[in-house]
Amino acid sequence: MSTNEPVDPFLEAGRLLFAAEWNFITAAPTIETLPPMAGLEIALAGRSNVGKSSLVNALTGRKALARTSVTPGRTQELIFFRMGPQLTLVDMPGYGFAKAPKEKVEAWTETIRAYLRGRVNLARVFVLIDSRHGIKPVDEEILDLLDKAAVSYAIVLTKADQVKPTAMAERIAETRQRIHKRPAAFPEVFPTSSETGAGLPELRAAVARLRAERQGE
Repeated sequence: MSTNEPVDPFLEAGRLLFAAEWNFITAAPTIETLPPMAGLEIALAGRSNVGKSSLVNALTGRKALARTSVTPGRTQELIFFRMGPQLTLVDMPGYGFAKAPKEKVEAWTETIRAYLRGRVNLARVFVLIDSRHGIKPVDEEILDLLDKAAVSYAIVLTKADQVKPTAMAERIAETRQRIHKRPAAFPEVFPTSSETGAGLPELRAAVARLRAERQGE
């Protein structure tokens, strides 16, 4: 049955963008070891075990792109994946360092602040939140950091397949309410599932739209 709802023109652009060849570039533990800036940069942030690597693999259609690049000490590194010179995905370390030594936490915090301040091609940070739990105090800390750095960010709710539809709608509404007064927050919330693929076309489309806006298309 046909509907009158318009089709998002960026759905196909997003599909093609992420269907291209993606490669692991480098793992950077410090600002000094960051790769040269190229094209548009999108970063993924989130608590440990929120599903960042799974999302990288699901978005790019690669079963082990993120996992095969894991190196010792990865939790203290920024992992870069690139699609030609046009687009880079940055997998940031999981935050919420319950078991990490204090000095390592402080060093990482300073590294991420410097990254956010100095990466002029960083277009948006997608902050992953477990849809089963919603925004927690440790998530608020990274949102505060992004607001202070004036870096645009959007919330991605992961593991949506593990939440019933009614509860999911409530979680989305709650999340929108929590961020609507934050200065750097993008208003749209993206519910996703790396297991079922739900929400991934819309997330890819959002990246494609952002790229087009940055290119003045």
